[in-house]
Amino acid sequence: MTFFLMAWLLQIPAPALENDYVRVMRDAAPCASANMPGCADRVIVALGDIELRSGKSRRKMTRGDIAVFKPGESYEPPTGGPFFEVNIKPNHPPVQSPPEIIPPEKNAIRYDGKTFFIFEERLAVGDTSETQPQPARRDAAQPDPPSAVARRTAGDLCGHRA
Repeated sequence: MTFFLMAWLLQIPAPALENDYVRVMRDAAPCASANMPGCADRVIVALGDIELRSGKSRRKMTRGDIAVFKPGESYEPPTGGPFFEVNIKPNHPPVQSPPEIIPPEKNAIRYDGKTFFIFEERLAVGDTSETQPQPARRDAAQPDPPSAVARRTAGDLCGHRA
């Protein structure tokens, strides 16, 4: 039994990004099962055309589409193309949030939950907004974003609520 567990663990690729708050996996979904320890809220981010199944539902997704799963919800690992699985760690350190969150006018809120939100940045390359004076950073994993969408680094993609 121990041999099979070790073999399974060796097959899981290294995280694309991991810190105290999130673990991001590329083209792997170790947190797809609701019963997996260390997994809480999860976000699937399509990097291309994929299909995502959860329960009896089936969803076709294209680059930039997201699906959010709360603790206790399961899904099958996406198929058909590249994706990120973002696991927001359940016992991460507290996050300092500003007293008021002012959404930049050029961004679109894609998910607005109790503990975090996800936005789509709609700035042109080199463009700035009033609430974000510095040029937006680009995600190295997506060097050629669609013209209408510029993605930020994974740490900036999600905002947290206090």
